[in-house]
Amino acid sequence: MGNEETGISRIKIKFIIEGLGEAEGEFIRHLAPRTVDMVVRKLPFEGRAALWKEEVYFEIPVKMGEEKAKSTVEKGAIAFWPMGSALCIFYGESQPYSPVNVLGKVTKNLEVFSKVKSGTVIRVEKL
Repeated sequence: MGNEETGISRIKIKFIIEGLGEAEGEFIRHLAPRTVDMVVRKLPFEGRAALWKEEVYFEIPVKMGEEKAKSTVEKGAIAFWPMGSALCIFYGESQPYSPVNVLGKVTKNLEVFSKVKSGTVIRVEKL
């Protein structure tokens, strides 16, 4: 993989969380190339948070089936949940309700997601 690839293989993003601050992350293209491309094309977007165990998720304007879908994820993972057309942030040890397309990870301020309440507006934009 040459250096010219690195620019497009990792896309830096920022989460702006109403009343709580910001977090940063990156999409890593090879994890789910078509899903990452589709999500990036729709940026910026925002949604109202829903909570499930140690996960924050919100619906985004992307419809996509499973792509290299995983039923277990690491702490800090950013994923797309095909069943709910939602972007998910796993801030703790929880696992997805059903398989998700892993898109990347939160690189800065992951702990802010543990303070998110249901209905909090989260905006995602390119860094």
